[in-house]
Amino acid sequence: MLTVIGEALVDVVSKQGQEPRAHAGGSPMNVAVGLARLGHQVQFLGRYGEDEHGARVEAHLRDNGVLLPFDADTRPTSVAEAVIGADGAATYDFQLDWSLDLTDDQLAQLLAGTELLHVGSIGAMLEPGASKVLQAVEQAHRTALISYDPNCRPSIIPDSSAARARAERIVGMADVVKASDEDLLWLYPNRSIEESAAAWLKAGAGIVVVTRGALGPWARTRATGPRGVEVPAARTTVVDTVGAGDSFMAAMLGWFVDHGYTGASARERVDNLDGTQVGDLLRYAAGAAGVTVSRAGADLPRKDELPAG
Repeated sequence: MLTVIGEALVDVVSKQGQEPRAHAGGSPMNVAVGLARLGHQVQFLGRYGEDEHGARVEAHLRDNGVLLPFDADTRPTSVAEAVIGADGAATYDFQLDWSLDLTDDQLAQLLAGTELLHVGSIGAMLEPGASKVLQAVEQAHRTALISYDPNCRPSIIPDSSAARARAERIVGMADVVKASDEDLLWLYPNRSIEESAAAWLKAGAGIVVVTRGALGPWARTRATGPRGVEVPAARTTVVDTVGAGDSFMAAMLGWFVDHGYTGASARERVDNLDGTQVGDLLRYAAGAAGVTVSRAGADLPRKDELPAG
């Protein structure tokens, strides 16, 4: 069982000259859907309401085979209004309600048997739910591989020092960490991306992966040395970038599961990934992101749309 914890919401996407389109979104929810589309059994722990937007979120998750262990609540479903610019990049405005109303016993039961836990984005930063996410990481760390993507949203968490402190608490327990170059430069404006990756490895991460848009992803482990490994971005025609990072994250986690890197026992193996293995991982994940940016919205690929990893 794989578990993803975080926000689910509805993206209302606007492009100049077109009617706005609404579809289910949220970074952790996208990762859960991406993993399910790649053939993995995954449960999603995140809230949504009993309203029209919530029905859209629930239908999207169920239609993609994601397991939902609890029902909608009575609060409004979160909404993100995304405006797509001429270059295909999206800017967001959020109306959020993020909480996770689970007792300690309920959380323990939901995490039992989880071999990989992924957290991140708004869910790991915004209270009151962020404290429950941290608790889940602390609990699952004993038995599961931990994955983290800060996916920073300065418009929601404007205090970079507070965001940095939250991120570092999870990085210290994480095995797989993915961040964009923009994330790292916002969190650590006075040092290079390579220096920030080195600091996160020293803090406890097993692999740090940095997505860099058209430059392609770069990553390092203890085994690769400070130069790390980089591969080119997938060549494609960009329709928009919505969900690109989530597609990359889901495919990367899928690669780990497919190659037997699950459970706490895989922690040392992740630490020791060499340059060849890291290159294979990055190419597979970049290919998935390339599929997603070639079509509108966070439409993540299925297994048969990607080459063997």
